[in-house]
Amino acid sequence: MSSQVRGGTRWKRFALVMVPSVVATAAVGVGLAQGALAASFSVSGQSFKVRADSLVGHNFVQYGSVATGKSLEGKDEAHAVAVSGFSDATITNMCQSVVTPNLPFGLGNVTLQLHAGTDPNKPVEATNLYLDIAELDADAEFTNIDIGVAAGSLKNPNNPDSIGIQPKTQANPNGFAQRAEVAKLYGVHQTAWATTAGTFKLSNLSLRLKSGVKECY
Repeated sequence: MSSQVRGGTRWKRFALVMVPSVVATAAVGVGLAQGALAASFSVSGQSFKVRADSLVGHNFVQYGSVATGKSLEGKDEAHAVAVSGFSDATITNMCQSVVTPNLPFGLGNVTLQLHAGTDPNKPVEATNLYLDIAELDADAEFTNIDIGVAAGSLKNPNNPDSIGIQPKTQANPNGFAQRAEVAKLYGVHQTAWATTAGTFKLSNLSLRLKSGVKECY
């Protein structure tokens, strides 16, 4: 595969887009050595799942980093992640779920489930969106994609709306990264450790607590 692809590119059922497991593993060593933080906060001891019919974003970037935090038992943890960023994005029919296990008083496992953007004419809207992803499956199409960009040069000087490494975080500036003008993802199934955004507009928001393990997928 060439390091640079122009025009529309489609990839079927991809995982972590173009960051293979060996790159993610290397990112752990590099990230920990440099004190890299994928999110600008300590992540919780629980990952969460997101399902969406579609995510369409502009000025897409992706690079490897490390999310650090504590386990539910309070132990230090670090997670290799692929950080995906968008200057703006719309998401349709989004479901987000997180399971809290073994609650006291006989409550057992409880799932928090959030739905938004269920009306195709009123999708979820986000700006300066960054996702710290552990797993991702979707159908994808990219427009004007550059593969193999150094993470430190993600911001395109010819595009004033482009974005780079998430502000207030660190990553290896010489590490593998990629960028595209437009990224379209369909049938999204994602496991993540963190999501940050400048603005996050959730239309038709519904939040429910459900007994047992009832994740979005």
